[in-house]
Amino acid sequence: MSAVALPLVPARLGRFVLRRFRPQVYAAYGVLWVLALEGSAVALAGTAWRPTGATAVRAVSVVLTLLFLRMLDEQKDLAHDRVHHPDRPLVTGAISAAELRGAMAAVAVVVVALNALLSPVAAFLVLLPLGYALLLPVVERLSAPVREGQLLNLAVTYPVQVLVGAYVYLSLAVSGPVTADWRALPLLGLCAGVFLHFEFARKTAWESVPDDRLYSSALGPVGGAAAALAPVAVALLCDVVLFRPAGMLGLLPCLAALLPVAAAHRFLTARRGTWPLPPAMGYIVVTYLALVLQAVVRP
Repeated sequence: MSAVALPLVPARLGRFVLRRFRPQVYAAYGVLWVLALEGSAVALAGTAWRPTGATAVRAVSVVLTLLFLRMLDEQKDLAHDRVHHPDRPLVTGAISAAELRGAMAAVAVVVVALNALLSPVAAFLVLLPLGYALLLPVVERLSAPVREGQLLNLAVTYPVQVLVGAYVYLSLAVSGPVTADWRALPLLGLCAGVFLHFEFARKTAWESVPDDRLYSSALGPVGGAAAALAPVAVALLCDVVLFRPAGMLGLLPCLAALLPVAAAHRFLTARRGTWPLPPAMGYIVVTYLALVLQAVVRP
């Protein structure tokens, strides 16, 4: 890359982030995820929870990890995007693969440096999802079933999200406010249910075309709807096991499940179109905000 072009890289990366990462969505999700997970873990330990500087480090680390994953996916899906999404930045040349790889390296350095301020263990833990993610393009290149099977691909790629959640929980446990115990599993399960509902919902539709990468193409529209609701049931069960909810604030994460149920009724009744996404996004926001508020006021 020439010296003349080098100053243009931040602008090109900025435009990529605004278009393909949408900070108002991904960053908000990452921050809410960290606050809900950390706050719930501390509250369940019987300790008053308030965000700290370490909370900020975890939140920034998760948001940057999500950006890293977005950049990696953009490169991994390049061949598919050339055919089906010719307006994507990497396809049009608005940004190059080399620029994305350079940005990914910078992200890795930043998150390790930030977490080294917390502990060496935290610095190691934050690298795990990044390292696992880097293996995925290799696995997809070597395995046609993983590359072409939407459900198998999800099973192989989803552990990245588990590792991100484990980083938040374990880095918190290492620092002292939480002692890792059995409650980690339902807490991570609750977060998994919230994420997987949105993942299935955004790729469920009545109509499909070849190579559309919809879960409903493999499961059918009704099967896709069932797959979108199943994680909600898992999240609801985990919430009941953890919190034995009582009172309006405690019941709010349970009541949030009405949003996916209403969306499913609308989708199945219409028998056309795609799953309505506003209720799916609302489910994430209401559930995580309720968990944060519950952690703040929980005795």
